[in-house]
Amino acid sequence: MKPIEPHDRRVANINEADFTPFVYPDGMSLGDSILQLDDSQELGEGFHVYRMPAGMKTRGHRHNGHEQFLILQGELHESDGTVFRAGDMVFYRDGTEHNSFTPDGCLLAVHIVHQETPVE
Repeated sequence: MKPIEPHDRRVANINEADFTPFVYPDGMSLGDSILQLDDSQELGEGFHVYRMPAGMKTRGHRHNGHEQFLILQGELHESDGTVFRAGDMVFYRDGTEHNSFTPDGCLLAVHIVHQETPVE
């Protein structure tokens, strides 16, 4: 087996790495941020770690492709009243609409196919 070239591997520790602020295509920023190693995808697409600060509420949105996430730290409260906690793994089908709120902040490992579409 041949050695892995340095340009073929990226490593980041989620507790120490710098996260990139997430800015929606229309310029809105809510304070959330993303750690994503694959720069061949748009920020927030594919696999990434997503950080929401305490008190943040996401925009209402519709999924354009399936989304899966694992709560690593904190709690996430969904618009239908469901509360997810650390260790919960969640799957949303393409077309699902919702928004989320975190009272104390949370950290999620996420895989999403395409950026969501805002809905109000």
